[in-house]
Amino acid sequence: MYEFRNDDETMFSLDETDRKILKMLEEDGRKPFTEIAEKLRLSESTIRKRVQALQRRGVIKKFTVKVDPSKLGIKTIAIVGVDVDPTKLLEVAQKLCEFKEIKWVATSTGDHMIMTEIWTRNGRELTRLISEKIGVIEGVKKICPAIILEKLKD
Repeated sequence: MYEFRNDDETMFSLDETDRKILKMLEEDGRKPFTEIAEKLRLSESTIRKRVQALQRRGVIKKFTVKVDPSKLGIKTIAIVGVDVDPTKLLEVAQKLCEFKEIKWVATSTGDHMIMTEIWTRNGRELTRLISEKIGVIEGVKKICPAIILEKLKD
């Protein structure tokens, strides 16, 4: 049994059954509860209630779909570091969240203050996004793109 804290600092625990349920759902978020129940030798209602509890606690944030960007015409994926005036850090990070091409935004320590993942159809589109949209945001000092050649693990 493992104990964790909710966002409101209350304690909760995950047992081995919860961990097995999470592992199966991470492999296939559409896996029917009946199939999980069968593999774990539990009832479907037990699985459903445990999943609902995991959602309430915020352990399961959402069920989603992972797409293959190349099938959508996305040929250029870049991890982009953005350095900003420290007084503008959160403002710039929030502004970056507004661009549909930017798949995630995180503030960070290390080489760059903000890290993003950007999906575009090609290098020219990435260049335009960086120069015409990101580069003109007040507070942006430096933009450091690194194009992903091949993703080996997701």
